[in-house]
Amino acid sequence: MTPFDLSVLLFMQLTVILLSCKLLSWVFVKLGQSPVVSEMIAGVLLGPSLLGLLAPGLSAALFPPASKPILFALAQIALALYMFLVGCEFDHGLIKGRVGKAASVSVAGIAAPFALGAGLAWFLAGREDLFPAATEPFQAMLFLGAAMSITAFPMLARIIHERGLTGTPLGALTLAAGAVDDAAAWCVLAVVLASFKGQASIAVWAIGGSIVFALVVLGPLRLLLPRLIGKVEGELNSTQLVLILALLMLAAWCTDMIGIYAVFGAFLLGLAMPRGAVTDSLQRQLMPLTTALLLPTFFTYSGLNTQINLLSSPELWGLATVVLLCAVLGKGGACYAVARWQGMDRSEAAAVGSLMNARGLMELIILNIGLQAGLITPTLFTVMVMMAIVTTLMATPLFNRAYGHRQMRVQLAV
Repeated sequence: MTPFDLSVLLFMQLTVILLSCKLLSWVFVKLGQSPVVSEMIAGVLLGPSLLGLLAPGLSAALFPPASKPILFALAQIALALYMFLVGCEFDHGLIKGRVGKAASVSVAGIAAPFALGAGLAWFLAGREDLFPAATEPFQAMLFLGAAMSITAFPMLARIIHERGLTGTPLGALTLAAGAVDDAAAWCVLAVVLASFKGQASIAVWAIGGSIVFALVVLGPLRLLLPRLIGKVEGELNSTQLVLILALLMLAAWCTDMIGIYAVFGAFLLGLAMPRGAVTDSLQRQLMPLTTALLLPTFFTYSGLNTQINLLSSPELWGLATVVLLCAVLGKGGACYAVARWQGMDRSEAAAVGSLMNARGLMELIILNIGLQAGLITPTLFTVMVMMAIVTTLMATPLFNRAYGHRQMRVQLAV
């Protein structure tokens, strides 16, 4: 296909993606789900799991392999923009008095699922239908532990945004814990890849580079940004907006090159943005287009690469059930227990546990990396994708049940 052919096809792809997401959103909202789940499910339905089975010719024509790189690039821009805006909304003051709680929840959300995932990998390491022969047992343990520990940070951020909780202590605590969990999981993944490739520099670069990047962005750059941007009267002018967007793309590029994914560079830059007129204007100018047009592309692209039909035997469904139980108990259960230990009431602790338990598309990203690197087989990939989908579907109903009850009690008390 020529570049012109691909550009024409992109318009049709976006049309189908947007309409599919909107239709499914209407259905899933009726069922108590967040619209973000509908975007993830829409991608699965548009991919080989349904459309590819029912109408393979239509699927091949609508989403040919040649168009995937364009969708991928557009999806990365969407995610970077959205996580930058989430960082802009993050209230630093709310987390100051909750550092201990955030750290405790984060440690629990990493340690428990990592231990369960590593233990499960040790038990399964000899099965070549799950781990290739080249994958050493300790590499399998580290990878599966990291995959179990991941949090659906973009989805978590969007649910918090949709519920109007971004500026609340609960939202700030959960976002902070989720961000730390994911950063730690990506660092573990870097160690695994370094071991698998025999290159220690990959891990050193990822861990050391991420620390240096965070210190620079939240230190000198944060102090310099008010002078760089200048005075804002009403809305950001074109020069100011271009400067901020250029910094955003540079931050995303830096963390991608480091090896911890563009989302963290975008989020950290958002944290560093001057509060007040600058962040308010960014929300008004960028958020509507990002959430309505661009973000569905990210969720749909990941779904297009999922093949649920690979789970074809009772044994694999049994394994998928065990993986799901380990994931829920390790992540959601541990975060709930530690939140209670830190003094939260049952509803607030359950809300934290339900959000932290969702894996979403960050899980799909780390699984795709493992599959492409040859660490896992397509069979284990599919099992883990099923876990990611189910934990993601669980998040909103459990959160609504827990936090809805809490709000009701508050209203009755008032």
